[in-house]
Amino acid sequence: MATTFPLKSTLILFVSGVAGVFLPVALLRLGVIDAFSARVLTMGGVNALLAMSVNMIVGITGQLSLGQAGFLAIGAFSCIFFHADMGLSLPLSAFLAMLVTAFAGFLIGFPVMKLSGDYLAVVTLGFGEIIRIVFINLRDLTGGPNGRQFITPMILNIEMSMIVVFSVLVVTLAITQNLVRSTYGRAIMACRDDEIAANACGINIFRYKMAGFVVAAAIAGAGGALFAMVVGLVQPNVAQFIRSVDFLIFVVLGGMGSFTGSIMAAFVLTYLQEFLRFLQDFRFLVYPLILIFIMIFRPQGLLGVKEFSFVKTWDSLAARLTRKGKAAGGQP
Repeated sequence: MATTFPLKSTLILFVSGVAGVFLPVALLRLGVIDAFSARVLTMGGVNALLAMSVNMIVGITGQLSLGQAGFLAIGAFSCIFFHADMGLSLPLSAFLAMLVTAFAGFLIGFPVMKLSGDYLAVVTLGFGEIIRIVFINLRDLTGGPNGRQFITPMILNIEMSMIVVFSVLVVTLAITQNLVRSTYGRAIMACRDDEIAANACGINIFRYKMAGFVVAAAIAGAGGALFAMVVGLVQPNVAQFIRSVDFLIFVVLGGMGSFTGSIMAAFVLTYLQEFLRFLQDFRFLVYPLILIFIMIFRPQGLLGVKEFSFVKTWDSLAARLTRKGKAAGGQP
């Protein structure tokens, strides 16, 4: 019994991951969703990656960062540089862009992680604005305020973009959840819950906060690379403050500390914003109103700190079907 449960859990998670990647493509081919809805779902996947990045800092590390859009811009422009200027392949360019963003997070994290609370939020906000202004003036690299166009096969083929984005999202979710459940993840959350107790237990507070910050930057870099591949036009304004606030709203709505909750909120709000486009600029009032209602009626978010479990859901469904089968067969 001890060997069958991990095998069953692995199989359930693998099947769930494959379904999460290819189900949207199947819905598109069957005509259940159109090309526009497929594009919105793809952007929802990119936003979900950025929401996971913010959740790693806010929910897991316990810090407040308002500069994740800056890491998005670094990942996007780095991917364009490596592919268009250096001539590297698209997957290698995306991977190197993620490493560059992680290194940028490492450099920024040294002064930032010595702060906390409002001070940390203000400093990260400042770093995001610095990145935006620097990219506006690096015209050879970024094209200035107008940005750079980036034509990739993912722009021309919606099915390919969905497969790539959802594959990266599923792999990132698996890695982050395993990281949080590991020794390093427990140490990071111990720093979040009580720094004095964690320090008394011999946990290096600065080291583990830095680890969480760098991981969050790497996830944002991957999201930035996918943003460049899917959208095809990257401007320095993607690093503006309001975009970082959007990502924070995803986390607050889904639940700080719940990656699956953040992913759900990112998809819902991304689709809602496009669905309400007929309201023009008034649709931007939806986010604040949703945030107000969440703070009043469910301040912990949709899932709180809980994660959606495919294994538990499958076990519950299987047990329910078994009980119905026994009842239909007349067994007690």
